[in-house]
Amino acid sequence: MEEGERSPLLSQDAGGQEPPLAGSSPLTPSHPGPAPWEDQARRAGPGRVLACCFPWGSSFLKCLIFLSNFVFSLLSLLALAIGLWGLAVKGSLGSSWGGPLPADPMLGLVLGGLAFSAVSLAGCLGALCENAFLLRCFSGGILAFLVLEAVAGALVVAFWGQLQDDLEHVLRMAITDYQDDPDLCFLIDQVQLGLQCCGVASYQDWQRNLYFNCSSPGVQACSLPASCCIDPWEDGASVNDQCGFGALGLDEDAAQRVVHLEGCGPPLLQWLRRNIWAAGGYTIVVVVVQGAELLLATQLVRALAVHKRAAEREGLSTGPPDSVPSPLPNWSRADWQVRQKTRAPGWGLGLQASPPLPGKVSE
Repeated sequence: MEEGERSPLLSQDAGGQEPPLAGSSPLTPSHPGPAPWEDQARRAGPGRVLACCFPWGSSFLKCLIFLSNFVFSLLSLLALAIGLWGLAVKGSLGSSWGGPLPADPMLGLVLGGLAFSAVSLAGCLGALCENAFLLRCFSGGILAFLVLEAVAGALVVAFWGQLQDDLEHVLRMAITDYQDDPDLCFLIDQVQLGLQCCGVASYQDWQRNLYFNCSSPGVQACSLPASCCIDPWEDGASVNDQCGFGALGLDEDAAQRVVHLEGCGPPLLQWLRRNIWAAGGYTIVVVVVQGAELLLATQLVRALAVHKRAAEREGLSTGPPDSVPSPLPNWSRADWQVRQKTRAPGWGLGLQASPPLPGKVSE
């Protein structure tokens, strides 16, 4: 080496310390090291990030998301199974195969159970595996449910008066199609048994039904359903289907001893008005739970993103050029090892000179 040249590798003094530089090198950042919370995230993973954001602990947060969605998944799968069982018992699946979907309430139970179970399972697996994609799918599903619930609530509020006015018309149509739809038959029977009523305005509304009309040639002519009877069980274990036979042909004094004379229109309207606030309360609870699930999933996704960025910064600062892109593409592994060996304790804080460039080390 000539007298006027000086190698950067020999620039240390007798004590083994390099003289500090006024400015930072191209390879050394001038700003201080990573923030404490980022350094903590690099060392401990997303769990410690969540522990910083949530004082009760990251494990509690992930367990809360997993357990709540696990319970919702079980309930959704149960609803799906009940819906499929109902369609299979009534033969709706086999009769409509390849054709249009049946207008069956059980079909709504099947579709709702399928949608809720898919979203809940995505939340379970996303929280358990810390998968950001599944958590985003879960958040999107919850957001879609919230939008649909908001639209349905707005429609109910907007058309509540019209729904009350059309209630008697809907009941009369249900009486007309009583024998044609098993689900409608079950619904009418439950309303009449629960409210202890018969018909819409009075028990004579069953004259609209072709089977119960007194001019019908069938055996049910001038009769009423068993749900109209005052004591349909007649002290027995099962309902007596013939308790209402011939009740439409009796006068009111004789009929009132056997069946209910009052219609179901006014009692059903009063029942709806009494329970509308309870239904609204249940809806608010469901919306709050879904909003909390959405918030927790969003926080977990953010924590995973922070951990990913911190891990990438850690890899860029310490990883070899084979696995992480180097600031100088023409460096070899040997040059990288020389840089690691000659790095001073203050590396990363802007307190030492830059490592030598390849080919500049004097022999």
